[in-house]
Amino acid sequence: MKKLSFLDRYLTLWIFIAMFIGVGIGYVYPGIVEFWGHFEIGSTNIPLAVGLILMMFPPLAKVKYEELGNVFSSRKILATSLILNWIVGPILMFSLSALLLSSHPEYMYGLIMIGLARCIAMVLVWNDLAKGSGEYAAGLVALNSIFQVLFYSVYAYFFIAIFPKWLGLPTSDAVRNITMWMIAKSVLIYLGIPFAAGYFIRMVLRNLKGNEWYYNKFIPKISPITLIALLFTIIVMFSYKGEYIVKLPLDVMLVSIPLILYFSIMFFGSFWFAKHIGVSYDKSASIAFTATGNNFELAIAVSIAIFGINSGEAFAAVIGPLIEVPVLILLVKYTLKHQW
Repeated sequence: MKKLSFLDRYLTLWIFIAMFIGVGIGYVYPGIVEFWGHFEIGSTNIPLAVGLILMMFPPLAKVKYEELGNVFSSRKILATSLILNWIVGPILMFSLSALLLSSHPEYMYGLIMIGLARCIAMVLVWNDLAKGSGEYAAGLVALNSIFQVLFYSVYAYFFIAIFPKWLGLPTSDAVRNITMWMIAKSVLIYLGIPFAAGYFIRMVLRNLKGNEWYYNKFIPKISPITLIALLFTIIVMFSYKGEYIVKLPLDVMLVSIPLILYFSIMFFGSFWFAKHIGVSYDKSASIAFTATGNNFELAIAVSIAIFGINSGEAFAAVIGPLIEVPVLILLVKYTLKHQW
């Protein structure tokens, strides 16, 4: 774990601290809600919107789209990854959320949003630590990035507004009033803008300064922006929740159970399935970590945009990275002990 940066290694701790700072501010100074209201235009909080866009920018600036060819060179690996990421993962998270959190529908829908957002950032860290294939991981991340831009709003509308109704699951006014355009608009803002900016800046700077400078100098300098923007978002969110100072730990535990089950089932299922079909260890690790991790930045941004900053859905989305980091570190250690 020495390869894991100081900020990444203690990400769970930083998130906990930000939660309690936010709750503490809201508890001591209830007028903070009115203060944040001064920065709202319609239903959009401008500082928060800027923070959410900045949170997405560094991961998308890292994506190596030229590595897509490595993934498409093997139909077996391509098909396996697409099925795990865009069929198995969303359905599994939906099923676990519906089974364990139907009595708390706001948390259920927040976790569903996480399950739909496939990992494009931290997966590269987990893959590197587990000695997975860097080229295949980069290609899978590029594939997931493009798929998210094209299909996330369609997936979110189906799994939030349509599928639960078919199954008779509880809904809320916010869910009943969701339209495809509401989701698409939030995806265009919070994914489309940083996607376009990341792609353009990457293209320009790589041409001007070269790959080595871009990945060894520029990327390390902008990477902390994601964490800073994430912690700012969490502090603002939880400043609305001064009354949560006692309830918070219980709700975190409630949301963490399906998340832990999801990460475990996705990882072990994909890791051993890849081995079973004859994929080498390094590529199996890349497949498993890509299928297991989630783009919690996108889930948080869209949940806030659709359900509101003070919503249970946004709260549940924040718990994603809180649980993902320690669980994935344990899975990296497991993977290293089971190389073939």
